[in-house]
Formats: sequence, structure tokens, C-alpha cells
Amino acid sequence: MADKTSTILIKRYASRRLYNTQTSDYVTLEEIGALIAAGRDVQIIDLKTGDDLTRQYLLQIISEHESRGENVLPLNVLTDLVRSYTTQAQSVVPDFLAMSFEMLRDGHSKASETFGMNNSLTSMPGFEAMQAQQQAFLKAMTGGWAGKPEPSPETTTEPAPPKDPPSDLDDIKAQLSDLQNKLSKMRDEN
Repeated sequence: MADKTSTILIKRYASRRLYNTQTSDYVTLEEIGALIAAGRDVQIIDLKTGDDLTRQYLLQIISEHESRGENVLPLNVLTDLVRSYTTQAQSVVPDFLAMSFEMLRDGHSKASETFGMNNSLTSMPGFEAMQAQQQAFLKAMTGGWAGKPEPSPETTTEPAPPKDPPSDLDDIKAQLSDLQNKLSKMRDEN
């Protein structure tokens, strides 16, 4: 069985065919993409010149995915990438992209570990902050529609706190339900 941690060497022959030296067979770009998706590293070299063609072929794999409608890169990101080749930003873009993808991988790994050990969302790092942001967003989006009357300036007495305060999730569900009802009414009026 092949070592899953070693880089797979792929040689490009003069006929432009790609040869996987680990499995001793010819491979397509799609198969190379599948290897990479499975977590393998590849290096593609030109057999005659010894040039490293890995970057060129990886860009070709990305281009083929994008042309089939599997859009991962938004248009503005692609535009900024093109611009980075003609500006001083060229020196910082590769480092920025590398750090961004590393953070994405780390976050995905931590989330996978968390969900693998404990299915509770509340144990996920940063869940409380995310929940607070969602509540603030919901309040901003609903304005005065949250189903709770806005206190008038002349009202100075505060309502008594409920005996069993609803959980934050119950509150969000109630607000969402109220918002859906109001939107339905608005649609019916039009």
C-alpha cells in the first residue's frame, strides 16, 4: 500500500500525457483533482526539461471546475487576483491567501473535532459570540417588528421579569415566527 503522506510524482511526457509514478499508470486532470481532494499532495514535472508544472496544472483544474459552473471563487475575488498581478499588492496577496486558507482549514478541523466528540452546538468555540451576533442582526433586521411593543417615553415602570425566562433559542424562534407572520400579512396585502 502506498504511503498517504508522501507527495505523488506525476511526469508529463512529450505527448502531454500525465504518468503517475506511484501507481504506474496514466492519469487525467480529473483524477489528479480527486487525489488532491482526498488530501494527497502532487508534484507534476516535465519529463524532458525537469520543469515543475504543478502550479500550471492546478490552475487548469480550478479553471475546469469554474467553467463547469462549480463556482468557488466569486467574480470580485477573481478580479482582485488579476489586479494583484499588475500592482504592488502582488507581494502580499500570496501570503494573505495562504493564511486565509490555513485559518479556514484550522477552523474546519476544530469544528470537525468538536462535532465528532460532542454534538452540542453550545460546546463549539465561539458559539456564544455567534449567537449574540445573530440576535443583534435579527433585532436590526426586524426593527420594531419583533412583536414586542417599543416602550413609550412616558412609560417609566418596567414589566416584571418572567418566572421562567425563555432560552435564547426560544426567543429567536418566537421572533422568527413573528417576522414570518408579518411578512405573510404584507404579501397578502399586496
